[in-house]
Amino acid sequence: MFEPDRNVKPEGEGGTPGIKADNRSEVIGVQRVTRISMPQEYAPAPQNDEKKHWYAMRVTYSREVKMKENLEQRGIECFIPMRYHTRVIRGRKVKILKPVIHNLLFAHASKTEIQEAKKYYEYLQYMIDREHQKIIVPDAQMQTFIAVAGTYDDQLIWINPEDLNLKKGTRVRITAGHFAGQEGTFVKVKGARDKRVVIAVQGVIAVAMATLHPSLIEVIKD
Repeated sequence: MFEPDRNVKPEGEGGTPGIKADNRSEVIGVQRVTRISMPQEYAPAPQNDEKKHWYAMRVTYSREVKMKENLEQRGIECFIPMRYHTRVIRGRKVKILKPVIHNLLFAHASKTEIQEAKKYYEYLQYMIDREHQKIIVPDAQMQTFIAVAGTYDDQLIWINPEDLNLKKGTRVRITAGHFAGQEGTFVKVKGARDKRVVIAVQGVIAVAMATLHPSLIEVIKD
């Protein structure tokens, strides 16, 4: 079974992330956080910054869905990567929406809002990178990730970020179709026959879109 990298940790713990794949046949997990080429730099929020940021959070014991409900009641926007699973219930096939990986939640809030929520819910924790900084995802990147992952498209491929070499990819923009205007990295994906447009969230999780015809993408020039 795939073991998450020890360099990404929940705050205050000695290195056991506790985030594992929902489906054991797939290698999805929290991975080493590296400084890869992205549209914006990742940086910790200033101590006095009350602007809303997208925080990557860990929720212990697979309570991420309930935590999302609790935080939304407090006015905090949340996102959990989800996908459909087919189950047979009373002889009928039913599609059930479940988290891609357990314990992971993204929360859009100010530092004060998150701190207050953490005081109330002890099992809500920051995800910390190997530089001991809270993982904060740039707004533009999170918006793209939500726009793609939030479709729950069956053709999306969820990827172990360590299986990607984004430095060998090309930054592109989709010019037509459902994802027109979205940006990502055009790169070879493990297990796929062709290159895909990938949205990666700071080594935490990555998703590849369905195959796109070359005419539907354009290279983003520096």
